Amino acid sequence: MPPRRAAIDGPSVAPSHGGRTGPRRPGWQTGGVALDEWHRQQANSFGAMAGVYERGRPPYPAEAIDWLVPAHATRVADVGAGTGKLTRQLRDRGLDVIAVEPSAGMREELHRAVPGVAVLAGTAEQIPLAEGTVDMVIVAQAWHWVDPALAVPEVARVLVPGGRLALAWNRRVEDQQWVADLSTIIGSRGTPGSSRHFPEIGPPFGPPERRSVEWVHRLSRAEMTDWVASRSYVITLPDERRSAVMGQVRELLDTHPALAGEDEIALNMVTRCSRADLSR
Repeated sequence: MPPRRAAIDGPSVAPSHGGRTGPRRPGWQTGGVALDEWHRQQANSFGAMAGVYERGRPPYPAEAIDWLVPAHATRVADVGAGTGKLTRQLRDRGLDVIAVEPSAGMREELHRAVPGVAVLAGTAEQIPLAEGTVDMVIVAQAWHWVDPALAVPEVARVLVPGGRLALAWNRRVEDQQWVADLSTIIGSRGTPGSSRHFPEIGPPFGPPERRSVEWVHRLSRAEMTDWVASRSYVITLPDERRSAVMGQVRELLDTHPALAGEDEIALNMVTRCSRADLSR
């Protein structure tokens, strides 16, 4: 078996022509668009593809959720809930879940996918809850879109004393050639991103604890293409370029020796988890 490579979930900004990925310095431009505006476009892109996002995005491993959720928690806020991929897993554990999501398109899909859960419009910087409302705020696959300087004190505001902020990211692992080829096609080859997925949190929270959970995600070919199509970088490509990228992905799935003729794809994953508690 080849050596295990870095886990990948794509660049925090699109790669430049020179292949650079990751956060860029202020003042850089992306396709003629200022970085702040480009980042805003990326963050706001998901609503139009909410159905594809719901079909393609993976769940979260039970081991990660076990570690992130404190034993005393009864009421939690899933902030940046998307279409409710994590929301339903928290609800199925008997927790009282409030989903907070800024995109109207994603909220509409969440209502369909997870009926009966409270769904509110909001962001990590502006959570529509009163002070001391929840035992935990969890942000999965979304903290990289927020401004921590605003989000950290806002999360602390809505938590009870001793409450927890939990962060999680699902990432694919480049330990097979076809996965590396996929990363090259979608512009995220060799982007470890570990610092982005183990971010600093800071006061008033205590020191964060970290954990990585390895698991295998089994999905169909259609779900694999939907996963790629739901990425913000792919969503915001010009139509012609996006069609070309998706065509390359389908060709890879159809022709690579490790995948051709297989109905199910086994994709090695790692979920990067962080948790930090307020003092009581």
